[in-house]
Amino acid sequence: MRDLSAANAEAFLEMMSAERGAANNTLDAYRRDLDDASAVLKSLGSTLASARPDDIRALLSDLAARGFSPASQARRLSALRQFYKFLHAEGLRTDDPTGVVDSPRKSRSLPKVLSIEDVSRLLAQAQTDIEMARDKAEALQRIRFRALLELLYATGMRVSELVSLPYRVLADQGRFLVVRGKGAKERMVPMSRPARAALDAWLATIGEAAQEAGFLFPANSTEGHLSRQVFARDLKDVAGRAGIPVAKVSPHVLRHAFASHLLAGGADLRAVQELLGHADISTTQIYTHVLDERLRQLVNDHHPLAKATKNRD
Repeated sequence: MRDLSAANAEAFLEMMSAERGAANNTLDAYRRDLDDASAVLKSLGSTLASARPDDIRALLSDLAARGFSPASQARRLSALRQFYKFLHAEGLRTDDPTGVVDSPRKSRSLPKVLSIEDVSRLLAQAQTDIEMARDKAEALQRIRFRALLELLYATGMRVSELVSLPYRVLADQGRFLVVRGKGAKERMVPMSRPARAALDAWLATIGEAAQEAGFLFPANSTEGHLSRQVFARDLKDVAGRAGIPVAKVSPHVLRHAFASHLLAGGADLRAVQELLGHADISTTQIYTHVLDERLRQLVNDHHPLAKATKNRD
């Protein structure tokens, strides 16, 4: 350490090792964080032992100026909080300078979203694959996939909810599905005509197997139904044949597409929250940010004044 806090820092690391069983990598990370903080605070005329809240804020500003992300800044602040909590518990400080310092806000990444055209290409490819099936087994797998794809895009279910749908899940003559989501909470989601037609085609193909197994998509697995991994693999295979980058596609991305396309069409945010099974509307609001970004890009790419500005630049 580069200041008089060296002994305190070493005592803190010893406590982390002896009392909390911190791994060597964790201890090395704490040591680097404290060394770096000590050097920055010294340049500011302070030390780890004497740092005040404004010094900690200045330290975070220095991290930001050096290009550290909000997440990395927050991790550094967390290390300092642990350090000062230890000093306070040991009677070495009467206060915690990090206690009144706000943690840097982590930017929330926007979810990947497929366009309506991309989803249409996926659905069209799924239908073509059925028509091009080489044998009965391949046709069965592709009919199943088409039903899964239609259901996922029509309802926005989580993939775990989708593959584990019980056989007796249809309500109101098949116009709705009763979905059991997180926390065993049930919600009703409407079925589109294409989704119902694809599901009917699947059920007609497998006969009574689904009813006997108790699941819409039975499989020889421990759970008795299709696994998420199998569906995700099939989805990427179809995306590749449809000419869509496979890295862009996943079951969760289709859930995002369901929500974003509904909101783009004028759906109420609360209604979309209910359909997705979100407990907090703030989780659903991320899709409004996706729309805002797409609209901003649309204006930048196509508005004549935006183009004129680019030309002037």
